[in-house]
Amino acid sequence: MPETDLAYTLVKPTPALADLVESFWMLANQTQDEKEVVVLPDGRFDIFFSLSATEPFHVTLSGLGSEPSQSALAPEAVICAVSFKLLAVEYLLETPLVLDKIDYLPANFWGITADDLMDFERFCSKVIAKIMSLRKDPIDERKRNLFDLIYSSQGSLPVQQLSEAVQWSSRQINRYFNQWFGISLKAYCNILRYRASFDQIKEGKLFPELNFADQAHFIKDVKKYSGVTPKELTKNKDDRFIQFSTLPKK
Repeated sequence: MPETDLAYTLVKPTPALADLVESFWMLANQTQDEKEVVVLPDGRFDIFFSLSATEPFHVTLSGLGSEPSQSALAPEAVICAVSFKLLAVEYLLETPLVLDKIDYLPANFWGITADDLMDFERFCSKVIAKIMSLRKDPIDERKRNLFDLIYSSQGSLPVQQLSEAVQWSSRQINRYFNQWFGISLKAYCNILRYRASFDQIKEGKLFPELNFADQAHFIKDVKKYSGVTPKELTKNKDDRFIQFSTLPKK
């Protein structure tokens, strides 16, 4: 998508929020046309604060995705969002996620207003202050260590290896995952491993690099979560795969 059509800004969290927040970002459709997009599973959940020429200010919570979903960027849309790591479900929201579900939140959620979307720096400052005031401490070190391993390995470590490393049984871990996130640990790791392949696919490397069993397994997983093969994904026709379009250039 031409840069004149789409404005995208991303900010990483400070170390104080790194256990809970993956990123803060802003996306704007700078045209008067609706843009059809496909949202891909990426192992995060998000809160979106949105406004456009055709829609009033609104706030939505998007749970973890397990499959590609069709969506649209409204004309002159501005979206400011927070992408969260999974620990934020328990230690910030205190409400379990429902897989592949989008919920509308109150329009005054966290005190963010439509005016805040016009100033991304102010938006980030207000959201950071709110998260700091709401977070529940301390975080269980066993859970912190588990997620550190999951994220640092990009989902490539087997469940049993993760279990042994944090001294927490795989059965208990899966019970925790299903209760809070609506997904098993293995299924979540598969999504992270798939998401980690975006960079290589964008560079045209259409072969497995992240502990996929073989080429057929790699293609199968990409097609499962994207709806298309790696070759089709790298073409990204009409920039419809929005997360793929916003990957930083190397």
